Amino acid sequence: MTMIKFPEKFEWGAATASYQIEGAYNEDGKGESIWDRFTHQKGNISNNDTGDLACDHYHRFKEDVELMKEIGLDTYRFSIAWPRILPAGKGKINQRGIDFYKSLVDELLQAGIKPAATLYHWDLPQKLQDKGGWENRDTAKYFNEYARIMYKEFGDLIPRWITHNEPMVVSMVGNLWGEHAPGFTDPQKALQVAHNLLLSHGMAVKSFRESGIDGQVGITLNLNHVYPKTNSTEDQLAKDYCDAFNNRWFLDPVFKAKYPEKLMSLYQNEYDNPFEMEKGDLEIISRDIDFLGINYYSRAVVEYDESEKLNFKTVKPDGVEYTEMDWEVYPEGLTDLLLRLNKEYTKAPIFITENGAAYDDQIAEDGQVHDKKRVEYLEEHFKAAKQAIEAGVNLAGYYIWSLMDNFEWAYGYDKRFGIIFIDYENEQTRILKDSAKLLQDVIAKNGLDK
Repeated sequence: MTMIKFPEKFEWGAATASYQIEGAYNEDGKGESIWDRFTHQKGNISNNDTGDLACDHYHRFKEDVELMKEIGLDTYRFSIAWPRILPAGKGKINQRGIDFYKSLVDELLQAGIKPAATLYHWDLPQKLQDKGGWENRDTAKYFNEYARIMYKEFGDLIPRWITHNEPMVVSMVGNLWGEHAPGFTDPQKALQVAHNLLLSHGMAVKSFRESGIDGQVGITLNLNHVYPKTNSTEDQLAKDYCDAFNNRWFLDPVFKAKYPEKLMSLYQNEYDNPFEMEKGDLEIISRDIDFLGINYYSRAVVEYDESEKLNFKTVKPDGVEYTEMDWEVYPEGLTDLLLRLNKEYTKAPIFITENGAAYDDQIAEDGQVHDKKRVEYLEEHFKAAKQAIEAGVNLAGYYIWSLMDNFEWAYGYDKRFGIIFIDYENEQTRILKDSAKLLQDVIAKNGLDK
């Protein structure tokens, strides 16, 4: 049987986020985050679940690192909880928060696993939200101060830094659609939040360069390749608007120092001043990064609809497979997306910082979790990634979402993305799913059977 082999130094990993796994939401001096506040307000989350306990990773991280070592991970991508370091978002440092992450990083390094840290995976200190949150330009400055502290404390330990995870979700899902913390439904607020997030990214990149750290800094964007429902002129226009909203609103400022003109014109027709931007902001946002992280789960298929503000409507193709999140399984979209990024945006290394699927996993009679659909999903996406590499894309690594089942934001604990099963009803026992064993085999071979 022939093998699909990946490049020699290709990195295999898994990813998590602080609020989704840590628990210990009010322990050891940690401040309140917007997700602590949001989940404690009834009706925001399925089953009124919270991340108060989550996977109890705060207390069980040594056990979890041992499982990572068993799987053979090259890299572990985790996020740092800003309010665990700076309970008020600025000012006094909580040393116990730093101590926790130092213990985690030490454990990873002893296990031979490279740490990759995300500075912001959505848990803004509530004290800053009380001052306007990301809509307040000052929050970008406070984020930069927080980043500087992290670089100083961990610069010789963590070789890869991600400033932000999915600013599109933070701005739009949290401030336009209201489904995530802080729960607003204000279009102009969402646009201002998006800009200030990107501004803070650029500031943190500059601080990284000034720190002299021997490492890499980048950003993670959630991207999906957009396809028109038909080849009609109208559907092509819908595709352009959807791509500008989902992808280019974040790609273009980071790589081209501009916002998409067509979409900006649409916003300017709607609002006198869509958002506040100062001279020089785009130069700050577009500072060179060492890599781009992308989170890919599915594609978008759209048709023209002039009744929609942005002239497009997403449609669901028939006769295809969907995950428990109701997302289409479409690995070809990953190849197309990577080729497009390579052609239009960057030759720098690209890391797939998240890819995975939610399925209704159950413990079988043999005590194992046989997640056949996730195994198939991952195999097909690994092959799609390899196709992009063969076509010349500088793809340097692939991190599975997620290392373990966790608090899946608005869905609470209803959706399972993990390659490690968490038995919430039985003392949070950890069980390696078949997908974890697949990854274990892929890492050992640095490839998979055709």
